[in-house]
Amino acid sequence: MADDIASLRRILATSKTIAVVGLSADWFRPSYFAAKYMQEHGYRVVPVNPRYESILGERCYRSLRDIPEPVDIVDVFRRTDDVGPIADEAIAIGAKVLWQQLGVKNHAAAAKAEAAGLESVMDRCVKIEHARILG
Repeated sequence: MADDIASLRRILATSKTIAVVGLSADWFRPSYFAAKYMQEHGYRVVPVNPRYESILGERCYRSLRDIPEPVDIVDVFRRTDDVGPIADEAIAIGAKVLWQQLGVKNHAAAAKAEAAGLESVMDRCVKIEHARILG
């Protein structure tokens, strides 16, 4: 589990593309606020939500498998129970990190991702960690 400041700093400094699973188009939702912040700080944000065509000026994809480019971080804004299949997709697309947002703690999905060679971050906000460590 990548839980220390050095690991989080390395992940955030070396990652460029973040697929945000469960990104909402509603400006007042935490997922939108976090994605907008990361986009404004130079990251490529790829929305993953079958309900929308585009969010934050980016094409929205139905699933991780539909994204036609490499993904560094899969940032999960879904319920803990939904993370298992998302971890499977993150592994399948060759993502580097499975990042579960604040309040999301699926230990089995994290272990599966780590066993497949991904790094895992759990119960942390990518925006808060970026602002704290690199901001």
